[in-house]
Amino acid sequence: MSDQPTTAPVTAESIEQALLSFLEERTKTAVPPTQDLFASGLVSSMFAMELVVHLEQNYEVAIVGADLKLDNFRTVRQMTELVLRLRDASAAVGGA
Repeated sequence: MSDQPTTAPVTAESIEQALLSFLEERTKTAVPPTQDLFASGLVSSMFAMELVVHLEQNYEVAIVGADLKLDNFRTVRQMTELVLRLRDASAAVGGA
């Protein structure tokens, strides 16, 4: 038996649920996955930077350059897609 903790695989569903929980905890508001967080006023530019750091730390991705565009953070679904794309790109580079 290994002493290493087992971690659940990172899936679109797990990322989405974790982000929804994070946002609900921070905003005290239930957020649908496709709600425009900026248009609704739930997310400010300062909080958007917190989201970047949250995603980088929790999913071991680097969000830089063109990936920092607002559209990648507009909805939970778009953030989920960003994380999956960055993780896939990282795995492809690491696996090469």
